[in-house]
Amino acid sequence: MWKWLRDRRFSDFKFRRQHPFGPYILDFFCLEARLNIELDGFQHGSPEHRSKDARRDAWLEQRGIKVLRYWSSHLRGDKEAIRNTIWRTLQERVPQPVPDYSRPDSPDAAEKGKC
Repeated sequence: MWKWLRDRRFSDFKFRRQHPFGPYILDFFCLEARLNIELDGFQHGSPEHRSKDARRDAWLEQRGIKVLRYWSSHLRGDKEAIRNTIWRTLQERVPQPVPDYSRPDSPDAAEKGKC
């Protein structure tokens, strides 16, 4: 995921990796869109961890941060759907959408290595 998001490669949005926010460390955070993307491994499947994650997500949502959460295994199998969801979420949350030519599924972005 970091390969897509780093250095403004994803439609020119700035993401920060392992960004501290309050008592938490956010996996991939875009301040402009107030979007946090969490990439979870198997340990997040336990009831205790799910409960912690739900409390954490609620705390972030109360502060205006949208959380997208993905399983690592899902990332390996469904990259296009995940990229498209991130794209749509960014478009919903940013006051002025970026041009269509920078969408992750556009031919121009693919040629320039943007996605």
